[in-house]
Amino acid sequence: MHSSIRRNVGLLAVCQALLMTNNSTLIAINGLAGLALAPIAWLATLPVTCWVLGGAIATMRASLHMKRVGRQRGMTIGTLWGIVGALICAAAIALQSFWLLCFGTLVFGVYNAYGQYYRFAAADVASADFRATAISLVLAGGLVGGVLGPTTSRLTIDLFATKFVGAYLALIGFALLTMLLLRFIRIPTPSAAEQQASGRSLIEIAAQPKFFVAVLAGAIGYGVMNFLMTSTPIAMGVCGHPYGDAAFVISSHVVAMFAPSFVTGALIRRFGVLPVMFVGALLNVASISIALSGVSVPQFWGSLVMLGVGWNFLFIGATAMLTETYRPEERAKAQGANDFAIFLMMTISSLTSGMIVTSAGWERVNYAAAPMIAVVAILIAWLALRQRAARGAA
Repeated sequence: MHSSIRRNVGLLAVCQALLMTNNSTLIAINGLAGLALAPIAWLATLPVTCWVLGGAIATMRASLHMKRVGRQRGMTIGTLWGIVGALICAAAIALQSFWLLCFGTLVFGVYNAYGQYYRFAAADVASADFRATAISLVLAGGLVGGVLGPTTSRLTIDLFATKFVGAYLALIGFALLTMLLLRFIRIPTPSAAEQQASGRSLIEIAAQPKFFVAVLAGAIGYGVMNFLMTSTPIAMGVCGHPYGDAAFVISSHVVAMFAPSFVTGALIRRFGVLPVMFVGALLNVASISIALSGVSVPQFWGSLVMLGVGWNFLFIGATAMLTETYRPEERAKAQGANDFAIFLMMTISSLTSGMIVTSAGWERVNYAAAPMIAVVAILIAWLALRQRAARGAA
């Protein structure tokens, strides 16, 4: 493997680690900060929803922006949005303003939108046989974030007199470090010809069954994961578990999301992308089953760990499959459409998660997630049967 590819993948993995440190910190504190400031209890997860919504609004623009200016410059600008968003969030907590907090998380979501393209940047520079592994290795960087984020939140949540201010300010340091590391990435800026080329229309690209299943499986898988994860700290609080236990469960969940990344690429090469994705759907079913069995800390932990591993298999598999459906000149629109679908599902899931967990309870949250996972499993099985029939006919 070329040394520049190794360097780029390694640096992108570290940037992913820092992104997930910030994201897991936000996940751990946003729902609780929202619950403390919200005028109505069911609005508690609105700051999380605004964070995701910021990503949804920005993701297509971010993709097209990077097509014009290149990955390095675009991603560096993305970190600036994170710094500004964190400052607004800290000010909102100091001023006890729920709506300013929502605006701050919306701005921070733009940083997350740019950061989601770290995996695609690795895929862009990798050879076809190394692509799934490159995606996996970059996402494996999130393993560090799974430990560092909740730990950071525990250490900084009461750092200042006003609770949560320190945790939001800590996000700035990680964004600044990301900005520094991005200076060492070497991904060529698109040529004028590449910037002008457009390729097929998005409708034509989306008409491919493989693209359709990759986008829906990735979006629904991410949506269900976010739906269950967002409500977990609130549900654990209602059940009388202390914040430290909730932070531990979220930390374990984020580790489970990214630890399998060291082997997921190899599993895809060995067994194929659809079998790995189908196992991911089954692990989501296992997560829901454990959650419905009780509300002790071990049951929350087991459920969220299964959820994390299931997400990993679905998300990496869907990303790898997506990269097979477009030409280089179509990359920006195809990747942008995919991530827009993901952010849209996350926006819906985070808002409805808060509504359901505060009004109907943790059990109802899990019952609501089950049909979505069933849809994913059916889509994956349908595509596998379709591909087998096509091979048979050939």
